[in-house]
Amino acid sequence: MHDRQTGCAGLIPVQRLRPGDHAFVGYGLGESRWQVLTAYVWLGLARHEKVMVLADPDVPRREVLTRLDTYGPQAAAARARGQLVLSSMREVIRPDLAFTMDRQTARLREETARARREGYTGLRTFIDMRWVPDLGADVSGVVHRETHVEHLFTGRSYTEVCAYDRDWFAPDVVEAMHDAHPRRLHDCLGVLLSIPDEDGVRFAGDADLTTLDQFRTALTESLAQTSDRGHLLLDLTHLHFLGVHCAFDLLRQVQLATDHKRIEIRCSVLHAGILRKLGAASVPRLTLSEVRAGC
Repeated sequence: MHDRQTGCAGLIPVQRLRPGDHAFVGYGLGESRWQVLTAYVWLGLARHEKVMVLADPDVPRREVLTRLDTYGPQAAAARARGQLVLSSMREVIRPDLAFTMDRQTARLREETARARREGYTGLRTFIDMRWVPDLGADVSGVVHRETHVEHLFTGRSYTEVCAYDRDWFAPDVVEAMHDAHPRRLHDCLGVLLSIPDEDGVRFAGDADLTTLDQFRTALTESLAQTSDRGHLLLDLTHLHFLGVHCAFDLLRQVQLATDHKRIEIRCSVLHAGILRKLGAASVPRLTLSEVRAGC
């Protein structure tokens, strides 16, 4: 049997998802489901995808937005401009009252086409499967749906993560859904490596809220160690995820490093886009170098 808690059996981090992927993630009590959700949403926004979140129906939308804003104040702005949509399965299948696979998949195809017409690169949805008891849907019908929707992902304009509450769904259902999805996700973030060298520091893993202190400390130490030379290389090319709080802190520390003549941040196109949105162009002495290989 696969180990669904320790990250074995082909599990990947949410940051490795690509357009057109259909993925499973399980969750229990605690913060893990919010970590994966926020990372998934922010990556979609950064890639100029439209993002639709169908959260647990028992969680107020205000709380969902608050959780998303933990990674920066831009969730409300994304929602205001229509790029981020908070919805529910009830709204998706409306005016139908009962779930059917045909109705749901037809509506998701419509929403994908709409996203493309609106100028987005595609649509990504995060679907908390707690909608099943909320609608009184038959679990066997949902299992059938999960294994017969390949047509939704043709063309790679639609991406979907299905989140299963291990405390509600029977263990055999969770196991079956884990195995049925083409992609299976780690259920948490929060591993960061910092590797110093003579030119600066290289980061690998996840720079998010759970690793913010570690990220900040490594950056502070690297700036101090290179102050005599006056130049620093920050290699972010091995980061899976760069959260908004870490990105803000990075730019803040670089802004204050007046003893450096040149600071280069080497990173993926995606992370360069995040830094530019946060004002990297206005930071003196900072150079962004985009690296496409290995993003």
